[in-house]
Amino acid sequence: MKLIKLLFWFAPVTALATGDGSGCTGGTIKNPLNICSIPELINLILGLVIDIGLPVVALAIIYVGFLFVSARGNESKLSEAKTAFLWTVVGAAIVLGAFVISNVIKVTIDNL
Repeated sequence: MKLIKLLFWFAPVTALATGDGSGCTGGTIKNPLNICSIPELINLILGLVIDIGLPVVALAIIYVGFLFVSARGNESKLSEAKTAFLWTVVGAAIVLGAFVISNVIKVTIDNL
């Protein structure tokens, strides 16, 4: 069973290694993404995460501001707004730290 999981893991890596004449080396399978390595794929995925995540974070901050304004001094609603603000900041840190994580993974793979 582990061998089958391992084959499913390495099959996309093999497909990514094939080229279409755009500088990638490989066989006859056409690569529609023009990505030649795993670090390039990770950078592409994390770029999409940031492109989608930053507007979501902005909307979440606006929503948290609305929660604070609508609380009007009610302690239970204020604590709910504070909790939402905390998790919005944590999510923003994760989204903004995506490229740092990407660069750490890229350097690690390059050193292997």
